[in-house]
Amino acid sequence: MSRLLLIVGGSGAERRRAAEARLAREGWAGEVVALSAATLPFAGAPFDATSGGPRAIVVHEVERAFPGCQTAGARLVLTQSTFLVQTLVDRLRAVDCLILTADRPALERAAPEAFQRRGPWAGFEVVDLDRTGVLDLDEQSGAPASLVSPALDGPHDRALDLLARAYLAPSADERVQLCRDATLVAPQSAAAALALASALREQQDMAAAREALDEAARLAPDSAAVHFEDGKFWLACDDMERARDAFARAAGLMPTFSAAFSNLGATLGELDEPDAALAAFTRALATDPDSVALVNNIGVVNRELGRLEASEAAFRRVIGLAPDFVFGHYNLGHTLFLAGRYGEALAEYEEGQRRDPEQNRRQACRLAVARFAAGDAAGAERDLWRAADAAPPEEREDLLLEAYEILSALVARHPALAAGAGLVARVGAALTGTEDGRP
Repeated sequence: MSRLLLIVGGSGAERRRAAEARLAREGWAGEVVALSAATLPFAGAPFDATSGGPRAIVVHEVERAFPGCQTAGARLVLTQSTFLVQTLVDRLRAVDCLILTADRPALERAAPEAFQRRGPWAGFEVVDLDRTGVLDLDEQSGAPASLVSPALDGPHDRALDLLARAYLAPSADERVQLCRDATLVAPQSAAAALALASALREQQDMAAAREALDEAARLAPDSAAVHFEDGKFWLACDDMERARDAFARAAGLMPTFSAAFSNLGATLGELDEPDAALAAFTRALATDPDSVALVNNIGVVNRELGRLEASEAAFRRVIGLAPDFVFGHYNLGHTLFLAGRYGEALAEYEEGQRRDPEQNRRQACRLAVARFAAGDAAGAERDLWRAADAAPPEEREDLLLEAYEILSALVARHPALAAGAGLVARVGAALTGTEDGRP
C-alpha cells in the first residue's frame, strides 16, 4: 500500500470507489478516518498521531482545502497546500497512509504545485483514472474498513463552518465578519484568531491584525503557522529583524516546511547576512528540491559570496528545471561575466532576451556590456542606446551610469578593449549632459 496516494480523474463517485477499491485490494485492516476538505485548513490534522492501530487518512475533493479567494500576497498559510499537506504527512506514523482524491483541473487551479511535485507532493503516487480506468470494488476480495470521522464538539464545528465560508467568500469584508463570528463562537481557537488576523491584514487593518495575531500566539505559542503569519506581518511592516525571528521560530517548529526556511533566507539576505541566508535556502531545498525560486536564490547568494562555480551550477540547474525562466539565463550570464567568460555570458544574455516577452531594459544594457567585453564595440553601442533610449529619463540615467562604470572598468583592465574607449566617453558625456551621447 502506498503511504501517500493521490487519485485524480473520473467523477467524484469514481474517485471514491477507486479509493475504497485500493484499500480492499491491499487488504487494509486498519481504521479509515475521513476528513472534511472544506474545514481541514482550520481543523488541522484532527487524528491521534501517537497510538492505536494503522490508519488510512482519507480526504476527498482535497482541492476544496486550498481556497484562493484572498488577494495576492495575503493568502493564509493554513490554506496553502504545501503547508497543509505537509502537516498531514508529518503526523502520519510508519503504519499509516494518506489518500487524497481531487478533480484534476480544480486541483491544478487551487494547488498547481501538486503536479509540479513540489514539497510534500513529491512523495505521492498519482493515479489518474482517466488513464487507468476505475477499479470495481465488486471485483476485489474483501471490503474496505469502515469509515470513521473525528468527533468534534458543537462550538468547534460551528467555528469550522464559519471559517470555511469565510475563506470561500469573494469579499474581504465578509471574510473579516465571518472570522470575527468564528472567534466569538470558539474563543479558544487559535485557527480562528489566525484566520481573522490574515483577513484583517488583507484589508490593511494592521493594528487589528496585530491584536488578532497576538491572540493566536497566546492560544498556540508552538504553532509554526502562527509564527509564519507573524513573519509575513513584519515583512509587510518592513521590520526585517522581527520577520527574521518569526520565520526562524516557524522553521524550528516545523523543519519540513520549506517556505519557512525560504522566507527566513530572504529576510537574512535583506539584513546582509549572506552566509546565514545560504544556509536557510539550502535547508529549504532539502524538502523542496525542484523549487526554481530556491535554486535561483542559492545561485544569487553564492555569487554575492564570490563562489562563482557554485553560482554557475545553481543557475544551470535553474535553466534545466525551467528553460523559459528568463532570469535563469540573465543570472547565469551575470555569473559568467564576473568569471571573465564574456562570450559565454553574452550567449546567456542573448538567450534571456530571446525568451523575454518584456525585453527587460536593464538586462538588455547588460547584454550590450557583455557584447563590448566580448570584443564587439559596434554591436554594444547599438544595443546600449536602443535599450537606454526606450527608458524614461530617470531610469535611462541609472542604466547609463551602471553601463559607464562597468565599461570603464573593462577598458582599464583589458588593454585590448581600448579601441572601444569612444563608447565609454560618449556614455560619460550623456550622463554629464555635455552632449547627447551619440558619435
